[in-house]
Amino acid sequence: MPITDLPDYPWDRMAPYAERARRHPRGIVDLSIGSPVDATPELIRTALAEATDAHAYPTTAGTPALREAIVAWYARRRGVQGLAVDNVLPTIGSKELVALLPLLAGIRAGDVVVHPRAAYPTYAVGAAIADAASFASDDPAEWPEETRLIWLNSPGNPDGRVLDVDFLRAAVARGRELGALVVNDECYAELGWEGRWSSEAVPSILDPRVVGDDLTGVLSVYSLSKQSNLAGYRAAFLAGDARLVDEVLTRRKHAGLMLPAPLQAAMVAALGDDAHVAEQKERYRARRAMLKPALEAAGFAIDHSEAGLYLWASEGADAWASIDRLAGLGILAGPGEFYGDFYPGHVRFSITATDERIREAAERLAAVTSAIRTPV
Repeated sequence: MPITDLPDYPWDRMAPYAERARRHPRGIVDLSIGSPVDATPELIRTALAEATDAHAYPTTAGTPALREAIVAWYARRRGVQGLAVDNVLPTIGSKELVALLPLLAGIRAGDVVVHPRAAYPTYAVGAAIADAASFASDDPAEWPEETRLIWLNSPGNPDGRVLDVDFLRAAVARGRELGALVVNDECYAELGWEGRWSSEAVPSILDPRVVGDDLTGVLSVYSLSKQSNLAGYRAAFLAGDARLVDEVLTRRKHAGLMLPAPLQAAMVAALGDDAHVAEQKERYRARRAMLKPALEAAGFAIDHSEAGLYLWASEGADAWASIDRLAGLGILAGPGEFYGDFYPGHVRFSITATDERIREAAERLAAVTSAIRTPV
């Protein structure tokens, strides 16, 4: 599929439901897009402001301070030791990287890009931009011989599923058998909630338990949008195989894909401070604790969702029927159809709305549940 044949942007289909939700007497509760609503931490904004004398072109590779901060962050927060600055590279947010990596990595027509069954649609879009085929599968044994790029996503969007060390190790082994690049999109890794992930760190694909001391053919992608409320900054990075990083860097230089210098300074501040990340996680924990039981009481079963910013839910009906019913309550969510062909009955709920809006959603769901259960 050439880039000129890309499908319409799926979220445009939500316009009538959004309009209906806005007509609710107490306003819309938008749980559809996972866009942060909380303030960007002051120390990050200060670092940005102090770096605004940015008269020279920034470097595509990133400043030494930024690359060193990324290396230190992987060691401190992800248990990944031994990286050097040649193993890391800043990017202009993670979405452009997901969309462009197949092209930048030399994927071409006839190649296959694997992505999860429940998947952020940009993985398939990136394959299309490179004129490659996309293949949805969570089973390494199914990955075809033509596979040249494997996208993993842990914790997952939309389903919040976490891939453990054993799965990551098996995925890397299969990727190496195929001669494929294996990339894990890890941008929700700081947000573990349930089971072992309530106390245990979500593993990185660069974890030595996964790759040993060999990073060949393996990359990790991370974004500061979620943990640091930097969605508007477009602050992300990749890390892993130094040869691959250098190839991607060279091609990004030719394309002029440079992160603005003030944003690089802001990223250094964000990566060096863990306190604001812990504070933001507690905000999301409280919102999740309000919304999840309200959805369950209203008849939704929550699947996976042990980490990340979303609740992946189904009430046993077609997702669009659920979306319509929710819109009548003034609540906007995302249909499972946007995340692949395998989950027509699922709905994704974001926990990124304000405390007040999450509480309002819980109250509306509770009111409807109570009305259904109260005898006439």
